[in-house]
Amino acid sequence: MLKLFGSLLLISGTLFALTNAEVAQKSEDTMSGFKDSISTMEMTLINAAGQKKVRTMKMKVLEGKDEDKSLMEFLTPADVRGTKFLSYEHVDKDDDQWLYLPALKRVKRIASKNKSGSFMGSEFSYEDLSAFNVKKYVYEDAPVQKINGFYVTTSKPVSKYSGYTKLISYVDPKTFLIQKVEFYDRKKELLKVETFANYKKLQGIYRIGQITMKNVQNDKSTILVWHDEKIKNGLKPKDFHKRYLKK
Repeated sequence: MLKLFGSLLLISGTLFALTNAEVAQKSEDTMSGFKDSISTMEMTLINAAGQKKVRTMKMKVLEGKDEDKSLMEFLTPADVRGTKFLSYEHVDKDDDQWLYLPALKRVKRIASKNKSGSFMGSEFSYEDLSAFNVKKYVYEDAPVQKINGFYVTTSKPVSKYSGYTKLISYVDPKTFLIQKVEFYDRKKELLKVETFANYKKLQGIYRIGQITMKNVQNDKSTILVWHDEKIKNGLKPKDFHKRYLKK
């Protein structure tokens, strides 16, 4: 009787276990609903010898149904001041991205095949700068694993131009906030580890405070820190028009 009861519990647990895709969707839902965001950001580049370069930026984000828009402008130091990056996220095709280079006074479109390239010398690629969206990935159709207290999901990018073959994400089972992501390159080797910290709630919506991207192959890191973030500012799509790149 005890053996039968134990078997029933095992079957029940399997039936009600969350799948990889369900955990990813819950994670996305937890961070959704901010409508738009305005913040200042600090980007710290750390080379293999531990030397640091610090940049500051102004960031605007507009939340859309599967298609967020973002506009980033570098404020300091002088060698990057005025550089702007505009991104339109899509789920049914590759994102549209543009980089304005003030020294050349021209807008450069980022080709899909170049999305795996480094963004402004950082350990973030252009691909990494897109907002997370579950529809951009294919998930293992199996109950999610739980390792060291975290849900661990495995996914593969849909885009054929992705620089990654696989992502492994570690998610807090209580809040469904992502804590860490491991990125595997086209050779299926671990390339980068992204860690998330200092989550906070603004008007009841979780927002990220810090992201660290560590490249395990070249021993370089980039840290992004958000300051003075405000959400639900009333931004409109017109605030993310390409004409703002040259203004």
